[in-house]
Amino acid sequence: MCSKSGVYVLCNDIAWQLLPPELGFGSGQTCWRRLERWQQAGVFDQLHRILLAELNAAGRLDWSRACVDGSHIRAKKGAPTPVRRRSTGGRRAANTT
Repeated sequence: MCSKSGVYVLCNDIAWQLLPPELGFGSGQTCWRRLERWQQAGVFDQLHRILLAELNAAGRLDWSRACVDGSHIRAKKGAPTPVRRRSTGGRRAANTT
């Protein structure tokens, strides 16, 4: 039931505290806590993987149109950080207009 409340909150762009009780979702705070626990437990990542596997098995994915963003790929830890070099050029003149 709380997953439906999450969709309601997103679609109506409201805060969890403003979730109308007459919809029967329960307390917005309770729903938020449950969704947070599910997120921490990896429920949504697992559902995403299952959905991708089933769509792929059914030939319903066009991988040539796939893209990767930082929300789904972990950053490589321990990678060298580029060194910031001090500029040897002169500073820009102050804008006088």
